[in-house]
Amino acid sequence: MGITFIKATIRNPQDPKRMLEEKFLVDNGATYSLVLANKLKKLGIKPHRKQEFVLADGTKVTREIGDAIFEFQGVRAAAPIVFGVKGDEPLFGAFSLKALGLVLDPFQRKIHPAKLFLAKVQPR
Repeated sequence: MGITFIKATIRNPQDPKRMLEEKFLVDNGATYSLVLANKLKKLGIKPHRKQEFVLADGTKVTREIGDAIFEFQGVRAAAPIVFGVKGDEPLFGAFSLKALGLVLDPFQRKIHPAKLFLAKVQPR
């Protein structure tokens, strides 16, 4: 297995014209995507809560979370985004992949459309 990077666009949900393109490490083991806080704040994206995370080495960290619109290959979707601090690297996490209907193929190191399913609800 290898490391996969993508270029994706992040937009402010309240003002989608405010955007930036970022190079992300795709990590489907990470729940949320992450961009440095100063870049998100320049877009006008504001955090609305804090969350504790456990890193791969077991270290616990607390980061702020907001919401962003993600765009990749012409598809847009909203998902939570973590406000990174100095030393954090941009990550593209599982929620963003799922929101965009994508899946990571770690063997080919490529992003593909996911097979999407809807549950059929039986009336009572």
